This record gives sequence, C-alpha cells and structure tokens, in this order.
Amino acid sequence: MIESYHPVALIGAGPVGLVAAAHLVDAGLTPLVLEAGPSASASIRKWSHVRVFSPWQYNVDRVARKMLEANGWSLAEPDAFPTGGEIVAGYLEPLAALPAIAPHIRYGARVVSVSRLGFDKMKTNGREQAPFVLHVSRGDGSDEHVLAAAVIDASGTWEMPNPIGSSGVPAIGEQQAAGQIWYGIPDVLGRERARYAGKRVLVAGSGHSAFNALADLVALASDEPETHITWVIRRDDTRQMFGGGQADQLPERGSLGARIEQYLASGRIRLVTGFQIARVERTPDGVVVSSATDSLPAVDEIVAATGFRPDLSLLSELRLDLDPAVESPSALAPLIDPNVHSCGTVRPHGFRELAHPEANFFIAGMKSYGRAPTFLMLTGYEQVRSIVAALTGNFESAGNVQLVLPETGVCSADFSNGTASSACCGPNPIVQVRESRATPDRVPVLAGAGDVGCGR
Repeated sequence: MIESYHPVALIGAGPVGLVAAAHLVDAGLTPLVLEAGPSASASIRKWSHVRVFSPWQYNVDRVARKMLEANGWSLAEPDAFPTGGEIVAGYLEPLAALPAIAPHIRYGARVVSVSRLGFDKMKTNGREQAPFVLHVSRGDGSDEHVLAAAVIDASGTWEMPNPIGSSGVPAIGEQQAAGQIWYGIPDVLGRERARYAGKRVLVAGSGHSAFNALADLVALASDEPETHITWVIRRDDTRQMFGGGQADQLPERGSLGARIEQYLASGRIRLVTGFQIARVERTPDGVVVSSATDSLPAVDEIVAATGFRPDLSLLSELRLDLDPAVESPSALAPLIDPNVHSCGTVRPHGFRELAHPEANFFIAGMKSYGRAPTFLMLTGYEQVRSIVAALTGNFESAGNVQLVLPETGVCSADFSNGTASSACCGPNPIVQVRESRATPDRVPVLAGAGDVGCGR
C-alpha cells in the first residue's frame, strides 16, 4: 500500500530525530517520524543507567527548549550531569509528547529500505523529481510504502555493535558464544547484577563505554569480592587512553579516565594490552578468548564495549558518498577520523558536509559519524538545524553553522606517520563558526516553507 505524500520523513525518534522534527515544525513543515521502537528514544532506554559526561546544557536543543517551555516545561539543573534515563524522562518524552509533534510520530514502524519511487540505483533521467519511497514494516506484520520529498536518517548506530574480533568481523566462535557476550554497557549494579556478581568478567574495548563498564564492575566487586575483572585492549600504548584529566572541559569525562587509572594501579583490574581477539571458545571451565598465538584464562562473561557502526543496508538503492574507512559522508570524514582527529573538537559542519549525490537525502546524528566514536548530541542538533534551514530555503542560515564543544585536554593518537603523539593540544577557541555564502547545490526548497532563522 502506498499512502500520502510527506514533505520530510525522519527515520528515528531519538534525540536528533525529535529535534529535527521540532525544527521542521518551527519552520512550518509537517514531518513524519518513523520509529522502530515502541516509544521515543528506544535506544537510549537500553543504557538508561549510564550517566553522560555532558551537562544538560549540551543535551538540549534551543528550538526544542523554546517549544517545551511554551508548554510549561523547565530545565531544573542546567549544570547537572543526567543519566540516559533522566534525559529520556526529563526531555525527550516531553518533547515527543508535544501537541505539535506527537501526532506525527509512528511507533513500531521500522524502515526496511529507502529508494526513489520507480527508480533503482542505476536509473538517472528524472531521478531527482521522483519522491522517496520508504518501505515500512509494522509491528503487526503489515508493510506499507511512505512517500516523501526529503529524508533525514537519524536512526543511530546502537543496533549495530562492533564485534570483538580484531579484524572487524566476528571472531571464530563469537556468534556461538553470544549468550555470554553483552554488547554495550550492561547495568551491572542494577538489572544485570545477578549476571555479573561473583563472576570472572572480561571487558573488551578501550573507549569510554569500556570505562563505564569497568567502573561499575569495580563497584560491584567491592560488594562481591569474587568478581574478577580482566580488561583486553588492542593497543600497546596506553599513554593517552585515559583522557585529559583536569584539563578536560567535561569534568565527568576526565574524572572517569583518572578513576580507571587508579583502579589499574591498585590491581583491581587486570589489563592485557596488544591482544587481538581471533577466537572465542566455550569450554567446561568457561569462555576462552585467544589471539593468533595466545589464550587468556577462562571467564564467565564478556562485555563487548567495542563501539558501533551504521546500518547502511536500508540505503542500498540510494546514491551515497561515504568515506571508505569511516563510513561517514566523505566531506565529514576528515573532521572526525579518530586516527588523526585531536582535541575533542570538530570543525563546524552542516548540510553541505552531510549531503550526498542523492538530492534531499541526509544522514544525521550518530549515524552520520559512521564508525567514529566522538559524537555529542549538540553536534547532531546543529546538523539538523542546518539541514532544515537548507530544505526550507534559508541558505544563509544553513551555511552559518556553529558549534560549542568542550575540549578533551589531550590529543588523539596520530598514526599518519606510524607513531602516536603524546603531546597535548594548544589552546583552541571553544566557539567555532563557519559561514558559507556559496549558492546552494542540489537542495530544492520544499514548498510551503517560510524564511526562518531555525532558532538562531
């Protein structure tokens, strides 16, 4: 069944998708939001126990805040650090429930594919005039087609965790041992306490997701002394891994890294460096992970905090311009590549860096970063502000992109010359502004839109 035509279809009712809806409503357009889960921000609910590094001021969009405040909402503690659950309950649920937004969200609506109506990937003549057709699978087993003039994919990456296999694919035996592997950050002090208490636990991954899991496991081990923690990372050099400490402009992030260092020094965590997982084997004594040459002692549970990647399968019939390594839009990749990017800052970017050869299609939010792990909600908010301004014809506003991002206090490793630098970054301006006065490139203005400032 093909239903009516929509100006903009949004994939995902997470923070970036909902903020995009708010900007579209503010611009006088009626969005259609398609959310696979049963409620708004279904993915964040899966890590609701995790406290984020950024205070409320970095997690709330200006236009969304204006709309919420007009309906009696207020932000009680702008400098407090919320958990994922508090962000959902205190911000995203009220935003999704606004009378201007709620009627336009469909839950239990999983987008299976996006293409051009009547056009496969090979067909060119007349392509840009054809509407997008989104194949939507509903929770009741029925399917439908939705037409739209523009599409913003803000579906995130949470449902596509990276494997623990060091070659980017599951290690041998990893899928067979899936029942003893948790991908992401388990709630070891709450819902999953019984699963990890008194167990031998291996944590794989070297980012802040691993830090969160490790910190919780150490707290659990204080109450349950038989809990033993092994931490496996691929890198040999750990000098910059723990962040900038007091130099980090997000104190919670710097503090977490410092705590993990202290736990290592006190022997509460056993660290194994330079270990490339190639095989996972279930044995009578537990799960054994092995590299090409060595095996580690058996454990009871594995926490895979190895990051996430975008699900691009639903976009296979669209013409995309993606970096072959980062899997972000090609113009964005050099700004966020974790192999060379430093200081925790990202040059301002908007609709131009996020555009694809497929006109009026954009990937925004965490999914736009591909495999890069350095995304902040505020970045996604500015992305969709710029995209909506371009779609509504306000190219001056769309090109005037601004970001206010906190520095990490430490540079990322630079492997471009085969070595890792340990030097900290010099001072950088916190507010970054880039203006683009170039003429718009293949972004048709959607009908019915006025000249709006998009909350600037």
